[in-house]
Amino acid sequence: MVVADALALVFALWSAFALRISEWWPASYLADAWTLFLVTPVLGVLIFIKLGMYRTVLRYMNVKLLQSVALGVFLLVLVLYTSAVIFDIWRVPRSVPIIFGLTAWLYLGGSRLILRSYYHWLSGKISSRHVAIIYGAGSAGAQLALSLQAGGEVKPIAFIDDDRKLQKNIVCGLRVYSPSELVMLVTRYGVDSIMLAMLNVTAAQRRLILESLSKLSVNILTMPTMGELISGKAVDDLREVEIEDLLGRDQVAPDQSLIARSIEGKSVCITGAGGSIGSELARQAVTYGAAKVVLYDQSEYALYAIEAELSLLIRNANPECELLPILGSVLDEVRVTQVLKQYSIQTVYHAAAYKHVPLVEYNVLQGVQNNALGTAVVASVAKKLDIERFILISTDKAVRPTNVMGATKRLAEIVVQRLAAENQSNTRFSMVRFGNVLGSSGSVVPLFKKQIEHGGPITVTHPEINRFFMTIPEAASLVIQSGSMAKGGDVFVLDMGEPVKIADLAKQMIRLSGRTVKDISNPTGDIEVVFSGLRPGEKLYEELLIGNNAAGTKHPKILTADEEFASREELDRVLSGILKAIETNDSHMARQLLIDIVKDFSPSSSNVDLLQNSQSKQINNVIKLG
Repeated sequence: MVVADALALVFALWSAFALRISEWWPASYLADAWTLFLVTPVLGVLIFIKLGMYRTVLRYMNVKLLQSVALGVFLLVLVLYTSAVIFDIWRVPRSVPIIFGLTAWLYLGGSRLILRSYYHWLSGKISSRHVAIIYGAGSAGAQLALSLQAGGEVKPIAFIDDDRKLQKNIVCGLRVYSPSELVMLVTRYGVDSIMLAMLNVTAAQRRLILESLSKLSVNILTMPTMGELISGKAVDDLREVEIEDLLGRDQVAPDQSLIARSIEGKSVCITGAGGSIGSELARQAVTYGAAKVVLYDQSEYALYAIEAELSLLIRNANPECELLPILGSVLDEVRVTQVLKQYSIQTVYHAAAYKHVPLVEYNVLQGVQNNALGTAVVASVAKKLDIERFILISTDKAVRPTNVMGATKRLAEIVVQRLAAENQSNTRFSMVRFGNVLGSSGSVVPLFKKQIEHGGPITVTHPEINRFFMTIPEAASLVIQSGSMAKGGDVFVLDMGEPVKIADLAKQMIRLSGRTVKDISNPTGDIEVVFSGLRPGEKLYEELLIGNNAAGTKHPKILTADEEFASREELDRVLSGILKAIETNDSHMARQLLIDIVKDFSPSSSNVDLLQNSQSKQINNVIKLG
């Protein structure tokens, strides 16, 4: 490149004389300025080296390099002209330096553009380039287009934008089309992927766009959000569109006064801290300025993982925060008491629970012991130690449950409601009820992703089954704010939006992955959706309220419900009976006790407890042998 630039400068100098004098070989001028032809390339190359022009990789060249070329040429002309005036050498017409500057910039910049274009053409011939359309022709889309054009691996062929003012214009060499022309473009050019470059649209607008794109069966990618760009991600650091993007909604900004009331400067304990909700509560507790965060979990690996993650977060977000990972069971009253007392805990988020419906159906006694008795232990200790706030993380499956897991969570709610009603301490008890969270260990989304990666089929239990969905960060934020509004015994219900049909969710995920749905109307499709039948205890529809008496709160996404609960005598009878059922390994008794105390608990299946059924089979075999 150095030799090419030196020759280009000589050629530019000759061009300046030829254009000025209007002669191909102005001998009289060139004879007086022959030394100029020796000095110019040497001096020019030295200036270009100083400006770092030879450290730039040409295939990534952009406008900045052309600006550097212009600056280098300007400095070269300035030095040459100044020297000519001061030392009275190189008598040339005054317009020659100006013409030389323009021609030099054209030759130097043009040679680089030609080389870059040749590289891109050659790479396109050698490797199969992906053809892409960029959705969004604003500043973000323009940056993405320039980055892709510089890289050469992906060939952007057009922009799509809803703004009519931008349509039919040319941005970064690409035409801007309307969304109505998208199908035509995909078909005509064999588009592999559509890249979303929209930083300032609402979640609702984004969802509508994604729903329209999912019908095209091309790969959908999205560029980083504004927050991710600020944190250091590159414009072209694209990721696949997640189902969270499709189901996401506009979130209400957290009420900082509510956050501060339970978190800021407080000592916080989170049971089940290694789980989906527990770990997010821990992240937000650190971020929002907790003085101390106790992570309580019985899973060694889960506790290790969240402690390692939060240790890094604390360095940047809250260096003064003390992080304490504690291994332990919520059934261990002595250890729970020791932890809450020793670390002067002020806020408890009780997220520890078994939540997988089929597993709890197969393990009834463990489910009721952990979910109901574990809640009774932690809540009772909180009351005894006069903890400021106790917040139970509940579930929509506690409403008119058809499975043991939901019934145990409703019993946990009743325990907390009863303690709140009798509370003679300053502890404010509350519970927060919500539906499925996206990305949790029990969510269908990770399962569907794996099934799609393996080529299908996707298994859905029933064509009509639907669920409420919410992102984990939003759910955790609303839990914190709900607990701060508690007066005592409050049942908070989060506004989950509209329920989503799981079969439709599966089909959308297939299309977003760039594949087609295999069904009756499209027998040659890529992935089929298969219906396997409802699992033990599974409901078609989830509910969030037992009654119809929900009332609003100061937060638009948080409701409160006034719901009946059992008397102390009835609760004590049931809890004592459950302890006896555990001692005698009698899951039938435990299920019956849940039916007795949980309103509208209607098991959708018979007792499928694995140990109980195994024992029954063994007894029957003994009888037959006898």
